[in-house]
Amino acid sequence: MHWRAKGVLQKVLGHVPGGEHAHYVLQRRFGGLRGFTREFDIKMDDWRLMAGHLREAGVPIKGARLFEIGSGWYPTFPFACYLGGARQVITVDLNRHIKLDLVRECAANLGRHTALIAEACGLAEDDVRRRQQQLVERLQRSDDVTAATDGVVIYEAPADASRTTIPAHELDCVFSNSVLEHVIPEAVDGIFREAMRILAPGGIMFHSVNCGDHYAYVDGKINQLNYLKYSDREWRRWDNDFLYQNRMRAYEFVDRATAVGFDIVLNTECPREKRLAELAAMQVHPQFAHIPPERLCVTSIDFIGRKRSAEASP
Repeated sequence: MHWRAKGVLQKVLGHVPGGEHAHYVLQRRFGGLRGFTREFDIKMDDWRLMAGHLREAGVPIKGARLFEIGSGWYPTFPFACYLGGARQVITVDLNRHIKLDLVRECAANLGRHTALIAEACGLAEDDVRRRQQQLVERLQRSDDVTAATDGVVIYEAPADASRTTIPAHELDCVFSNSVLEHVIPEAVDGIFREAMRILAPGGIMFHSVNCGDHYAYVDGKINQLNYLKYSDREWRRWDNDFLYQNRMRAYEFVDRATAVGFDIVLNTECPREKRLAELAAMQVHPQFAHIPPERLCVTSIDFIGRKRSAEASP
């Protein structure tokens, strides 16, 4: 599908009764949810990378209290963290997108990844497999995610990640995966401030951001820098509630985290030759002209910000 046609269709669905359900049905039949196994396996590889980053930062998943921003259609990361021995995983979404059929499919597919989870979290695979099988059985009888995970996973939606009821200094880690690129810039700042409040001293904030043009996944004729051709006014023609893209560049997320007071202990920002060549071959809109090419071209980043401990505070 041409990216502009998809943008217009999603924009229309966002303004008609039943549009959200129609969008879900289209995703299941023709979109990313059609190939569930492939999408799920990509998410699990993302989870594996996150688990490694958290472990290296001194916050292993086993025993951790975690907060996920952006639950999505099904709770891959919360379920994987539960199987990995997390103490608690609160997952929130601005809208209630979660679907029971996908939740059950997610739990079942985790059976193919028990060895990965066990290795990432330092657990015996037999224990992980037993918990996964128990999760599947419980979800077949009920749609209560919290009960199915022994009270570990708590799903809240609608919920605002920038204004939670979580007590201050309560959590070890706040995280998101391919979410912040869909959040308005002002809300990103609010999310970071709230993370600073709810994290315990020494706690961390991990975000994996896919800040390339998402329409490139459905239209092979464009690349992930395509949306930089347009002004904000022009881009609003195709931006929509189902695929809002803020077009923030990778470094901006890190700079905003630093401005809130986080110490950056991981930053994977890296200009790639392919993206630099694509950028050189296109006409970038003047509003992006002030950004150096090696920063403008970056379309993905993982970063960790650490809240200072009391001893490290000035």
